[in-house]
Amino acid sequence: MTDASQNRLTRDSTFSRRTEAVLRDMILDGQMAPGERINEVSLAQALGISRGPLREAIQRLAAEGLLTVISHRGAFVRTFERYQVDELYDLRTALESHVVRLVCQRATDEEVAALGELVRETGAIISASPDAAYPADHDLHTRLIELARNETMGRATLEAQRQIQLARRMSAKAPARARDALGEHQDLIAAIQRRDADRAAALMTEHLDAARRGALDALGFAGS
Repeated sequence: MTDASQNRLTRDSTFSRRTEAVLRDMILDGQMAPGERINEVSLAQALGISRGPLREAIQRLAAEGLLTVISHRGAFVRTFERYQVDELYDLRTALESHVVRLVCQRATDEEVAALGELVRETGAIISASPDAAYPADHDLHTRLIELARNETMGRATLEAQRQIQLARRMSAKAPARARDALGEHQDLIAAIQRRDADRAAALMTEHLDAARRGALDALGFAGS
């Protein structure tokens, strides 16, 4: 392969990945509703790209579980049945309960102290705006995944989180659980600070069970 061909492939791959990131954000931010068909022509024009990178991005996001591709019909933003939401929470709970075990083992004292500071800052934000949602830029779960230092587990966990985030877009209801979640996070961090892996794993399981119940209720699945 010539240098020019190699450089072109590298550029194309980078461009496709950027397109994938933009499309993922559009889906998770709610710019595209669950069940909505992806109009490749208009979307490519809006993004100022060719349809090649867009189609590659669609295939990768379908593999992540964010899109559904139907032969001869196109790609659609994924929708979820109750059992699928349950399965996603089963997976996320299994992964994140082990994530906190790894954090107890691998995080430095400075990193654990920073977790405590992150939660304290979150508490101040929530106290200032009692009705606000949990601040996205203070996402404790993402930081725990980083501190577990397991890239494979991290990718799987983030994929499950994104699918759950998309599933919750199916409901206009967004019950505020920020204060409850904050208290659960505070208890979790206290267990991590003690390096009590068993307690941390149990608290993470309880925390995600509460999140599951809230999600199912918001989606109207609680009684089904």
